[in-house]
Amino acid sequence: IIGAWLFAAPFVVDMIWRLVVGQHALPPVVQWALATVVLFGFGARFFGASWRALKAFTGNMDLLVVLGTTAAYLLSAAIVAGLVPGAQAHDLYFEAAAIVIAMVLTGRWLENRAKHATSSAIRALEALRPATARVTRDGRESEIPVGDVVVGDAVLLRPGETVPVDGEIVSGHSALDESLLSGESMPVEKGIGDTIVGGSQNGDGALQFRATGVGAGSRLSGIVRLVEQAQATRMPIEALVDRISAIFVPAILVVALITFAGWLLAGADAIQAIVFAVTVLVIACPCALGLATPTVVAVGLGIAARRGILIRDAAALQNLAQAQLVVFDKTGTLTEGRPRVVVALALDSDEPSLLRLAAAVQQGSEHPLAQAMREAASGALPAASDFQAQRGAGVLATVDGRRIAIGNQALMQGRGVQTEAAHAFAHLHEARGETVVCVARDDRLLGALAIADRPRPHSAEAIAALEANGIATMMLSGDTHATAQAIATRLGIDDVKAGVTPEHKAEAIVALKAGGRNIVMVGDGINDGPALAAATVGIAMGGGSDVAVAAADVALLHEEPLLVPQAIQLARRIKRKVAQNLFWAFVYNIAAVPLAALGLLDPVIAGAAMALSSVSVVLNALTLRWGESKERT
Repeated sequence: IIGAWLFAAPFVVDMIWRLVVGQHALPPVVQWALATVVLFGFGARFFGASWRALKAFTGNMDLLVVLGTTAAYLLSAAIVAGLVPGAQAHDLYFEAAAIVIAMVLTGRWLENRAKHATSSAIRALEALRPATARVTRDGRESEIPVGDVVVGDAVLLRPGETVPVDGEIVSGHSALDESLLSGESMPVEKGIGDTIVGGSQNGDGALQFRATGVGAGSRLSGIVRLVEQAQATRMPIEALVDRISAIFVPAILVVALITFAGWLLAGADAIQAIVFAVTVLVIACPCALGLATPTVVAVGLGIAARRGILIRDAAALQNLAQAQLVVFDKTGTLTEGRPRVVVALALDSDEPSLLRLAAAVQQGSEHPLAQAMREAASGALPAASDFQAQRGAGVLATVDGRRIAIGNQALMQGRGVQTEAAHAFAHLHEARGETVVCVARDDRLLGALAIADRPRPHSAEAIAALEANGIATMMLSGDTHATAQAIATRLGIDDVKAGVTPEHKAEAIVALKAGGRNIVMVGDGINDGPALAAATVGIAMGGGSDVAVAAADVALLHEEPLLVPQAIQLARRIKRKVAQNLFWAFVYNIAAVPLAALGLLDPVIAGAAMALSSVSVVLNALTLRWGESKERT
């Protein structure tokens, strides 16, 4: 580009001089030499692409660039060589060839730069990954290149170091900064059993973890591949541009021939008729049409990636912009997917003692409700023995020689425990969709616990944002109707389908699509995979299963429901920008070609206007970033 402009810049000065003085400042031979270098040197790439199009009997935009600039060049060269009787030096149009090539190259460079920005943030994170990792093999600690780490290696991480590969913590506790990857501004507490991602920054704790994702199999590498894949795809609307281009090229050739013949019949000399025909070819170059969509998509994908929204391809981007109904899974999507003790009712002891006793009984259970009780307790837990699970009812265990029962009303009644004192408590919290379990010692009720999977902090805000943008919402859940309806009411969702089995979720989505609406499905679990694939657009929440992410068209890097309306809003902005670019590209050609055919446009002005239209399309795409900055502010 720099080289092309070095040789084209004298023509810019010559154009200004010509407008002021009325004649060329550059000698004809110098113009010829400069234009030759620009057209056949820096513009050689256009000739290769045009030749391939001709061999395939198709027309493309590169062919029109070549036709317009070569026609202007050959006409001017013939004049300098004295092959055109009566032609004067002011009839030279070398500048049209040189400046158009330089401007088109500049437009293409801006497009490529916009595309490169798509993954720049992610690649910057990848570059932060350390070159070496400290591993323990056969009882010996050594520092090896990160590329030599294999799955299963024991990796040591010191305070302040960057995580070299994905892994699962086996010892230690720390807070990790994952902001560059997930967008989460606060450090995330990690302990034994938690997963960590390569590229994260360790806090002040030492960790040992087992490598689970290395090289191309790491989460970060997968993200980069996903972004690159999306970058290489095209929006369905671009098929329309291709069809138009295939018709546009031969049509313009016909218009140029008609222009030439028409001016000859009108009494113009051959030189003037050729100039007007050349002007048609120059002005018709639809470079702006070709840049209209890819530049916007490239910039938009970059913005989405920086927000933690990975869009698999441009088709998903277009479908996302047309979303009419967003269907949410409940557990792990709108809720945290992690039950917690909300309220404890202590009848025969204090609340901490009740929680410790319940946690002691649940020490041997992996049930989510058991985990919630253990997390709610504080202090040392008494020992429990003779643990016994009652399927669908609760558990029993012996603590300090007394039989403890934890479970539902059926379990209590079966053991002769009177639960009237907890009836009001149970009625209130069950109406909210919470699970209530009673705790009894021998045959005496000690209290009750209300356990619930709490909504994510911004779930209600996300639902409100979607509704405000005219997008309907629905909850699709396998939970009981009471539980699902309680959560839906709290979040502002009116349409709820509960008790839907995993295998029937996809059927429900297909039925909704049959109504003609554009359906977006948001989920996170393995059982959401078929439903995500069946939807018009599937969105996998951050932290979701690999199956869900693989089946989805959009992957969110962190567990934030607000990213759903943000993704749709961004997709709509991108669609509007594409429409704007296509509109102005079409208007430009529709308006300019007749003017050129009528002799109302000089080839120099036509060439500059054509190239400037390409640059304006790219700049319009880049305004997406300005809008992004305002939103952040």
